Formats: sequence, C-alpha cells, structure tokens
Amino acid sequence: MEKKAQPRLGRGLDALFGTPGNGNSEKHHTTPDAPATKVAVASIQLNPYQPRKTFDEDELLTLAESIRIHGVLTPILVRPVAGGHQLIAGERRLRAAQLVGLTEIPAHVREMDEQQVLEAALVENIQRSDLNPIEKASGFKEYIDRFQMTHEHLAGRIGVDRTTITNLLGLLNLPPEVQEHVRTGALTLGHAKVLKGLSDAMQQIALSKEVIARSLSVHALEAQIKEQKEERAVEAKEKPVTPSRTKHVAAIENELRQKLAVRVAIKLKAKDKGQIVLQFDSNDDFERVIEILRK
Repeated sequence: MEKKAQPRLGRGLDALFGTPGNGNSEKHHTTPDAPATKVAVASIQLNPYQPRKTFDEDELLTLAESIRIHGVLTPILVRPVAGGHQLIAGERRLRAAQLVGLTEIPAHVREMDEQQVLEAALVENIQRSDLNPIEKASGFKEYIDRFQMTHEHLAGRIGVDRTTITNLLGLLNLPPEVQEHVRTGALTLGHAKVLKGLSDAMQQIALSKEVIARSLSVHALEAQIKEQKEERAVEAKEKPVTPSRTKHVAAIENELRQKLAVRVAIKLKAKDKGQIVLQFDSNDDFERVIEILRK
C-alpha cells in the first residue's frame, strides 16, 4: 500500500501546523493562531531525534537572561506521550527556561508521528539554527535509514537540494578525526569537500592537521594536493618504485606528516640507504618543525 503523502516542510515549521481554511488542518492539531497552553517543564522529555548535539553555553545564558526579564515569547512545540510530553522543537528555549528555574513553559501541543518529529527537528535546526555540516549529515542519515527514504524524497520534505544532501552525507565517509575537526569548526565545509575527494584516509588526516597548523585556505589545500600529486608523478617517472618501498614506508611518511604538519618524503636509494625530506614553506613552519624535533 502506498504511503499517504504528507505536507512538504520546506517552508519551515509553520508548514507543520497547517493554517485555518487551507483544508489540511485536523481537529487535534494546534495551529499557530490557537493560544498556547502551559506545560510543566518537568513533564517534557527531550527529542530523541534532535540532530544538534551541542549548545553554546554563552547563547543559552543570554537567552536565559532574556527569558528571566521578558518570559518565553515564542512557545515551544511538543507532542503528548505517556507520562507527559515530548519536545519537538525549541530545545534551546526549554534549556534556558530550566536555567531560570521556570516550572511551566508555553507550548503548542500537537499529535505527530515519528517521521514528522524527525522532519521537524531537521527543519528547526537547519533553517533556524544552522547546524554544523557533520550534525546535518548525521541527521539526514538517521532519517534516511529509519524511514528508508531516498535523498530526493528527503530533499522534497525539508526544502533542501538533493545534491546538498548527497554531498553532506559523503562527509560521514571521512575518518572520525577529520569529522571532529569539521564539527568543531577547525575545518570548514570547503576543506572537508576537498579532503573527501581523496581515497587515502591517512592522507586525509595528515592534510587536515596541516590545514589547521598552518591556517591553510581551501585554495591553498587544493594547491597542496595538486603539488603532492605532481611530485609523485615525477618520482614515478624518474625512478620506478622499488620492492623495498612498502606500505610500511608510506605509513611512516603519513605518520610523520601528521606529527609535523609538513610534507614528508622518504626516498630510498638502496636497501639500507635513503633520505627523509621535510619540506617547509615559511620561517614559522621551519621554527615549528625544529622545535618538535628538539623535544
């Protein structure tokens, strides 16, 4: 049996409520025009589908001070569940209200299924709070896996381009260490997209550390990758790879790149002879590498 189509959410959370006279409101739905009800803060369970994992403490304190003075001006959105209510949207307002010590908070109460709750959480954060790229990707993946939906279907539900969803989901293939740099903002989405194009996880990690250590722009990172490819091509043309240059040697190169955050090349001349070449592009790089080597 084909699943009944549900309202598109691309216009934001207002589309979840329906509006009077549009023919799609249901008698148990609370519309924005209906007065909010007071709900006990202690009875509200957090949204298990909340894609945002971290909340800025300074922003919460600022919001809490505003609530202390003016009260909660915009009601949160909840749904009834056994034992109370479950939060759908407005977690920052709820957290700030708890900081102030409020025992009740204004809320719109609406019956919603799990799919609608997850969609609402995505819309609330993506369109209003600007999740970091990894949180967005994780939210998309949870929705797609849980409801067995295509990228195109999700795009239509939340008003985001399909290519945007596909590109963000690709970030989850990056090594966890690189994902964490994107999550914290140490790497931009632009950096992550460039690193995503590499197939070597060790190289992705090494370059991510180099970007952070040297404050490389996306353009500089692209140039760095291009230069490395050209160097490898020249080396391959000048001298064929010898049997002694094993994966172990390549792993050592990557390990040194991660530790020193500069380009490293191990050049083998014979079984027991060779060179370790460290390349630096500025005096700061040179001083930093020397300091590390002296430790």
